[in-house]
Amino acid sequence: MIEVLAAVAGAAITATAMGLGGFSRRNDEARTAVIRLTTSVEHIATQLEVIHTDMREANRETFGRLNSVEQRVSKLEAHPHPHP
Repeated sequence: MIEVLAAVAGAAITATAMGLGGFSRRNDEARTAVIRLTTSVEHIATQLEVIHTDMREANRETFGRLNSVEQRVSKLEAHPHPHP
């Protein structure tokens, strides 16, 4: 009878240890996944900031040129040329 109880206790301890080992492994995998996702989100945020800066510079240049063209057109409209 003692042998049976010892075998059951041993099996229970082994099953518990394996369960904890599996839980620990899943926990490590989840931690690794969170780290990967966090790194990916940070990379995307950095790239969005770069794109935003580039777009702002492009808009500044575009609207600067449009302003210059608008001023030239206004000067031309203010001084109509006589038609022959």
